[in-house]
Amino acid sequence: MTNTHPERQYLDLAQRILDEGVKNVDRANGDVSYSLFGAQCRYDLSQWFPLLTTKKVYWRWVVTELLWFLTGKKNIDFLVHNKVHIWDDYPYYIYNNKVKAGEFPEMSKEDFIDKIANDPEFAKAHGDLNNIYGEAWRSWPTKDPNRTVDQIGFVLRELTEDPDARNAIVTAWNPEYMYTMAKPEEANRFPICHAMFQFSIKEWKLNCQLYQRSADLFLGVPFNIASYALLTHILAEILGVGVGDFVHTFGDVHIYETHVEQMKEQISREPKPFPKVTIDSSLKNVDDIESSHIKLEDYDPHPPIRAKMAVVGGMVGRDDEE
Repeated sequence: MTNTHPERQYLDLAQRILDEGVKNVDRANGDVSYSLFGAQCRYDLSQWFPLLTTKKVYWRWVVTELLWFLTGKKNIDFLVHNKVHIWDDYPYYIYNNKVKAGEFPEMSKEDFIDKIANDPEFAKAHGDLNNIYGEAWRSWPTKDPNRTVDQIGFVLRELTEDPDARNAIVTAWNPEYMYTMAKPEEANRFPICHAMFQFSIKEWKLNCQLYQRSADLFLGVPFNIASYALLTHILAEILGVGVGDFVHTFGDVHIYETHVEQMKEQISREPKPFPKVTIDSSLKNVDDIESSHIKLEDYDPHPPIRAKMAVVGGMVGRDDEE
């Protein structure tokens, strides 16, 4: 490990936003944030795994969410059954819009999630998030209604056939389904933040670059770093190559006003050594991936820092207790 801890990139970006960020006010809910446009961090996955240590990042949530994406599923029942609740609020928000329209009776969030878990028909009717990441990655819609594109499958085939390929790209940004096009009362589309990512093999190491058009630095980005770094490890194992860099490129990167004190606390903490991740060598097909294939070692972070997610009505964020 170099003299400068790699986590300093994240902490320095946070400090820069606090010092120089431009104030923004969300037109929908009035939430205040401070943002910069255009930034980049780079993590050498061959040396360590970039799971932030200045606050605890819940690894089980990272793994379960990524497995959900890789299955191509769009219903949160997969997450609910695995006791991961980081996506609960979006389908509940959609349901409440239908309540306001007089289509369904009022229901508490707890009762809503309980019915998702225990009523398959209810989950099928109300648990879907259309045009979400997993669906885009594994079943991209085409003009032929009988055909979809498995972008992850394409990346693996392309890099297997041509390790020098420059077109190993996955996109989740589909202009046809941009969320701003939906009326609030009809909203059923998650605002895609991870617009696209590209893989490249250099010196028999798999590198990944993510372009994130909008990034909540305090709550979302620690998960994003871990998720795409883990995805790179998984695909590298299937391809039979090592891991190289994860390059995280940001469009609008911001800190919400409600997270400023928590962010200051995190910046004040001294980073600890990053952990290691290994993928079981028995994994040969992305469709076979299970949590048992993934091993995290030597993760010893500082305690978690609680905060609220400043999206869709102040939802409980991903730093809540597990």
